[in-house]
Amino acid sequence: MAKFAWGVLIYNVIVVVWGVFLRASKSGDGCGRYWLTCHGEVIPSAPELKTVIEFSHRVMSGIDFFIVLGLFVAVYFFAKGHRQLRVFAGLSFFFIVTEALIGAGLVLTGNVAAAYTESRPFWAIGHLVNTFLLLGFLALTALLLTKGEEFRLRFDRKLLLLAGIGTAAIVFIGITGAIASLTNMLFPSSSLVEGITKDFAADSHILLRLRILHPFGSVLIGVFLAFVAGWIGSTYKKRAGRMPGLLALLILIQVIFGGMTILTGAPIVMQLIHLLLADAIWIVWVLLIAKCLMTDEEPSSV
Repeated sequence: MAKFAWGVLIYNVIVVVWGVFLRASKSGDGCGRYWLTCHGEVIPSAPELKTVIEFSHRVMSGIDFFIVLGLFVAVYFFAKGHRQLRVFAGLSFFFIVTEALIGAGLVLTGNVAAAYTESRPFWAIGHLVNTFLLLGFLALTALLLTKGEEFRLRFDRKLLLLAGIGTAAIVFIGITGAIASLTNMLFPSSSLVEGITKDFAADSHILLRLRILHPFGSVLIGVFLAFVAGWIGSTYKKRAGRMPGLLALLILIQVIFGGMTILTGAPIVMQLIHLLLADAIWIVWVLLIAKCLMTDEEPSSV
């Protein structure tokens, strides 16, 4: 069952990446303001390209719903007595439901493609946070299934504090990234200079003036997370293993790649890889903290 759980997690990342392609290609209105149908049809006839993109995302999301449900049912019936595992699997299913509801809300309220409403940034934030929660609980479910036993929680105050700050920081950067991506799509610039000028112009839209938070915040938080990873690696050597090094490497690649994405005008393929790296960082962070918090290993004094 552990392999299935890891497969479910990977599939969810694929669905998320395709969702970014859907947004970046401005295909979110491909099925009109219809949900669950597409232009009132179960299967669209003579569809445009954007309809194919939108409909394929809905099909992938539908499959996703049922495989997460399958994981939850399997855990519930075949992992009796494993309370933590059942809780994590249950929360995974809960957040796949809310993920679907958010997607439906975006479509039904018209907050898709190049449309702008005052509520759209909040929809983007809610979607990002929900996706992080979904991936996080799926990762924890897979980890517990792999371990084959319940975690015995050990709360190291320093680790708990750093874990809380780090988690909040990653979510914050994810939110600023979602806003930056939305802003790039709604208010495109023909050049990097034009984009920077808009960011600092007094009469620019508030989203444009907030966009600068993402690149600068990413560098600062990336450095912080790298130091935290180093501390965890030296303090919890046995449980952390190579994960601190992997986390630091992913952060370095992400910061460099993020800079390249800005310099190249954020082409769609760069956005997809940038998002994939962000999800990878989040998943590795969740697994690293979980493995160190939920253990009887004594912290090293070194």
